[in-house]
Amino acid sequence: MEHGIVIRNTGSWYVVRLDDGNREVNCKVKGSFRMRGLRTTNPVAVGDGVTLRLNPDGNAFITGIDERRNYIIRRASNLSKESHIIAANVDCAFLIVTLLHPETSTTFIDRFLATAEAYSVPAVVVINKSDLLTGDEDVAYREAVEYLYRSIGYEVIVVSATTGAGMDRLREALAGKVSLMSGNSGVGKTTLINGLIPGLNLRTAEISDVHDSGMHTTTFSEMFDLPGGGSIIDTPGVRGFGTIDFDRYEVAHYFPEIFKLSTGCRFGNCTHTHEPGCAVLAALAENRVAQSRYNSYLSVLNDEEQEKYRKGY
Repeated sequence: MEHGIVIRNTGSWYVVRLDDGNREVNCKVKGSFRMRGLRTTNPVAVGDGVTLRLNPDGNAFITGIDERRNYIIRRASNLSKESHIIAANVDCAFLIVTLLHPETSTTFIDRFLATAEAYSVPAVVVINKSDLLTGDEDVAYREAVEYLYRSIGYEVIVVSATTGAGMDRLREALAGKVSLMSGNSGVGKTTLINGLIPGLNLRTAEISDVHDSGMHTTTFSEMFDLPGGGSIIDTPGVRGFGTIDFDRYEVAHYFPEIFKLSTGCRFGNCTHTHEPGCAVLAALAENRVAQSRYNSYLSVLNDEEQEKYRKGY
């Protein structure tokens, strides 16, 4: 038996770097192998520590997965009952967003951050393409987004993969960590990674003029080592972020500012939607909670309501 870490997932095959650091092995998962209590499209994820049995042909079967320290998960599709594990055993999740060409919705940002909170993964918001934000309105919007997420407690890093602005700060934040990088298609994630790892030369694609969105250049998840120590798990761009298996009464726990206010609610099981004596609704009326964040909270509640009907209870 050998042990290693999954560094690439190509769908049916996994690439595992053995613990000796000198060998990478192509692996498959035996058909009977499933994660107990977790229905996912991928039972093994990049970042997983695994035990494997080598075959005479040089390939291997994965026979076991180490207990995960954490992981990031999303609904496989809007209509799916299954989840997809984006990455496992990460120190931090870096969400790459753009405010122009294309514009990342705050709902997407908030859903990602809520999922990171739910699975105990620290998160950082990285605003890329800052060089495009030149007009007064664009700059004001960027500053408002920065202020919003910083006021909640998230680190926000403003960068330009094109000009190099802010890249030193991003390198500092990534140093020595196993970091997930995720975001919508077209936000420049691949260009950022190429800038962080000289000589990597991952393929990039142009933004679609019709839809102002990116082409999918990353087709599977892969881990890359950083020059100064640490590693990045690059993931395919996603267009939506479906939450999964949240308890309706715990959704507020994953919105830090709403959770903090909820201690002042009259009822312990307050959903912050209609109840009398709700401290969150009072704060919303007084503009002490951002309307965008509250709307995102409601959207996640709606996910869970739909899930309840799907399961028939």
